[in-house]
Amino acid sequence: MGQVTAVDVSFASNGGRRAGRLYRPEGSHPAPCVVMCAGFGSTADRLSGWAEVFAAAGLAAMVFDYGSFGRSDGDPRQVVDIDGQLADVRAAVACARADSAVDADRVVLWGNSLGGAHAITVAADDPRIAAVVAQIPFNGFPRRVEGRSTAQSLRLTAAILRDALRGRLGLTPHYIPLVGEPGEIAITNAAEAKEHISTLAGGDSLWRNQVAPRATLRMMRCRPADAAARLTVPLLVCLAADDAETPQELSSQLAERAPRGRLKVYPGTHFSFYTDPRTRQAVASDQIAFIREALALP
Repeated sequence: MGQVTAVDVSFASNGGRRAGRLYRPEGSHPAPCVVMCAGFGSTADRLSGWAEVFAAAGLAAMVFDYGSFGRSDGDPRQVVDIDGQLADVRAAVACARADSAVDADRVVLWGNSLGGAHAITVAADDPRIAAVVAQIPFNGFPRRVEGRSTAQSLRLTAAILRDALRGRLGLTPHYIPLVGEPGEIAITNAAEAKEHISTLAGGDSLWRNQVAPRATLRMMRCRPADAAARLTVPLLVCLAADDAETPQELSSQLAERAPRGRLKVYPGTHFSFYTDPRTRQAVASDQIAFIREALALP
């Protein structure tokens, strides 16, 4: 494992500036680069640990904040704009390719949760992308979320519709927590919510447990599996066996539909990819091996 140099980068997208950070490995340049797409309501700093692991293995890695999140421009804050985020991913890829430390023809798209869907969608229309890694990727909402009652689902739906209406009227968002304990109105509910929040919000994190839920209406129309079927490059899908948020029966379809898809399943839940060091180590090792194979690296 070699030394890693991190430099701040910025690029224009969707009428504003997007902030990012490029992790450069030591040694000869240009190097293959992994452009990393964060999940729903997440920020670039939450991916820095993954980026450092890739860079230490000899791969450049770039993280960035979507518009209205983290260090990027955009008001109102904490609003997930699906089409805007796809534009941000494309702009991030262009930024990485323009860097002298990056091999522009060996760029890999990597995405976590909703970012996994973004990575597949963008790669399907960019023939220069060399490979895709989708980690606990979104591929539609399950019909029923384990542990969420009908009454709770109705309250969440009411909050989503209220926020969507406020957005149409140009009013401030109606925010709800991104992660909540069972019974709370939140995008995601989990028994380990406190542990997950503590992990994401620790230190100097820019992550906020707050999001405008209106984007879930747009997500209902997302079809990442259709994009996966158009992929011409290798795709690795990494899932958790007991994931209630991006369940295996839905997300595995991405690997099944992709002509060169590959699936790996790990013990644990959706949150194991954030909080369990053993899971993260095993997943990172498999992803690095997959990228090396896909790019024919020694």
